[in-house]
Amino acid sequence: MSSPDKGNTYLEKVVAQQAVLEDDLRSSRRPAAPAPPGAMPPPPPSPIAKRSRALGAPPGEVSRPGHVEVRISGFWRWKNVLVPPNAFVVHTRRGRVEPLHVGLGVSFRFNPSTDSFLVVPGATQTILINAYCICRELQGVLVQGYVQWIIQDFGTAYRKLDFGAEDDPMRLVNVQLREQAEAAIKDKVSTMGVRDVLSDKQPIIEELTARLRAVAEGQDNGDQGLGLRIVTVQIKEAVVSSSRLWENLQKPYRAEQGQIARLAELEAQEVVEQREMAAARIKETQRLEHERELAELRARNEAELFDTEVAERLRRTKREHDDSREVAELQTETTRHALRMERERHQEEAETGRLRAEREQELRRMELDAELAMSAARARSRHEQELLELERERARAEVENGRTPAALQGQLVRTLPEIMSRLPKPDELRTVTVNGADQASVAGLVTQLAAVITALRAAAGAPGE
Repeated sequence: MSSPDKGNTYLEKVVAQQAVLEDDLRSSRRPAAPAPPGAMPPPPPSPIAKRSRALGAPPGEVSRPGHVEVRISGFWRWKNVLVPPNAFVVHTRRGRVEPLHVGLGVSFRFNPSTDSFLVVPGATQTILINAYCICRELQGVLVQGYVQWIIQDFGTAYRKLDFGAEDDPMRLVNVQLREQAEAAIKDKVSTMGVRDVLSDKQPIIEELTARLRAVAEGQDNGDQGLGLRIVTVQIKEAVVSSSRLWENLQKPYRAEQGQIARLAELEAQEVVEQREMAAARIKETQRLEHERELAELRARNEAELFDTEVAERLRRTKREHDDSREVAELQTETTRHALRMERERHQEEAETGRLRAEREQELRRMELDAELAMSAARARSRHEQELLELERERARAEVENGRTPAALQGQLVRTLPEIMSRLPKPDELRTVTVNGADQASVAGLVTQLAAVITALRAAAGAPGE
């Protein structure tokens, strides 16, 4: 924070940021053609001249009533006005009380001699607010905020609001709403203290929202409003205008924070000193222990060196005796190993001969077993075939024995034509009646054949009983 004799640096930064934001939100304009050196600047055209120039433009040329791009095509009395889809338009005609077209993005035919129209942007508008207020303690406070609004009922808005500015149709409406918003902020801040304004901005937002909605939307959304709708109301900054007062407000907190920082610094310094002393004591102790350990280590190393030399001499003497004894033992072991290898070779040759004889015997035994198995298989196959043939004969006999008289009669009837065809032709025909039945008839013949078959069956079944 700057000193009292200098300006309020924070306030200057906030105002500069506000100017940059206003410049960013400002709509782009087409740059005017540069005037020749020494020429007088042309006078600004009147609204009537602007409208006439826009209506008399050649087909396809784009004009800009306000900052809404409207394309006017056609010639003389037969013109078409093409309105962007995000712009409101009202089209009136001479002699008509009510407008011909009112709505969002409505394009229409236009007669310059009898018609007039107004085009207004339909996008959300943003109003930046810089309210220089006096609080309850009679101190200057700058409150920065913004209000976003949009046209809700254009049929009401174009009757009650002035959208006639050629450079910006929304300029007068924004100025009026900005003035009302600043008045509401000043009224609310005048009842609050400096600390309340800086710490809690919600009461200001609530008061500003209520007043703007009462003006723009009317009481209880009635028909007394302006046809607008307040989208959002926000307070961005609240800055004390006096740099000295701002510093005085910050001094208690800064002093308290300085005290806390100084105490923390002293505590940290005390802790550091204690730790340094403890570290020095530990370091000295470690140094003494290190020297003692080094002395013990030197004595231990010298003793170990002496022991090592004595042990090495004893080891060498013992190793020489051991080597002589090992050489003698190695020669003896070599001789024993040669004898053992010779004996094992004779044993392996004997074992190999025995295994070869056993393998030959095993092969002969396997050949004999295979021949016996083949003979047994052939005998078993012949026996099975004989048993199968006997089984078939027995099954055929059972089938023949199990046939009923009715089945035999049916078979006899079926084979009767074949039997009759094979019989020789008789030279003469004689009729014999047996038991009162006529054998010449089919019934008699069947009866006789049935009796013969019954006798045959009885004769065939007698030996098996």
